[in-house]
Amino acid sequence: MTLMRSLNRALTATTGLQVRRAAKPVPKPRAAAPAGAEEAAYRRPSDEELPTDRLLRRPVFVISSVRSGSTLLRMMLGAHSRLHAPHELHLGKIAVDCGPWVSQRAMSALGLRRGDLEHLLWDRILHRELVRSGKDFVVEKTPGNAFLFERVRDCWPDARFVFLLRHPESAARSWHESDPVKRPYDKAVTEVLGYVRAVEEARRSGADGCTVRYEDITADPGREMRRLCAFLGLDYEPAMLHYGERTSGELVRGLGDWRENIRTGTVQPGRELPRDDEVAAALRPVCRAWGYVS
Repeated sequence: MTLMRSLNRALTATTGLQVRRAAKPVPKPRAAAPAGAEEAAYRRPSDEELPTDRLLRRPVFVISSVRSGSTLLRMMLGAHSRLHAPHELHLGKIAVDCGPWVSQRAMSALGLRRGDLEHLLWDRILHRELVRSGKDFVVEKTPGNAFLFERVRDCWPDARFVFLLRHPESAARSWHESDPVKRPYDKAVTEVLGYVRAVEEARRSGADGCTVRYEDITADPGREMRRLCAFLGLDYEPAMLHYGERTSGELVRGLGDWRENIRTGTVQPGRELPRDDEVAAALRPVCRAWGYVS
């Protein structure tokens, strides 16, 4: 007979009570954080931490609006023997869920919050693509990165940026024409306005960047590619102007203004610029700041 059983028999006979082992407390579930509340919770790696926190070295990001010629620029850069430019990866849409509180506590013990884990995943995805390509530097050009500029810069402190401009009215018309039913002209103007404002804010940030214009690329591609190569510390390669030889099988659906560029593999002249009186009122301030209207 165990001590507990003997004790309970005596207690029952004298007091009518018994002793029972206390049940283990059930942890209270943590309240769910508001959507997006932890998305910006991350730390910027220091120079000392960078070698262990990031696999990529000096990645290149094209910061642009939609319909600004980023696909054309990506293919030209990707034709360089040292630059790998995959299709749009939409890294900002890739999120990490730590699951139950025990996982959050474990990651916290490592000094990693949700944003840090997402950055590690983003870095691994791009590094994997770069290694598979056998090249030296990766180029990422998703237009949505304009809205993530600060986070991208914090994720890769050694990143380099190419700010690609195009006449905002031309971009808005092209965006509208790519799906007139889904995007009436007024809606296209509003959406493009958000992008170009984000691009301009990024340009003013003081980040390591080089500004190029779509119109200049189509007018004198050799000059602009030489300028970009100089910024990136690379030797210019004439193959960049004949990117079609290295981009067979590329998805070209919906390219609109650039379909002929992709089909021929060489840079074709862009559409004629709109007159000042044809520019939507909402776009005029940015057009003026970018030197497209007086």
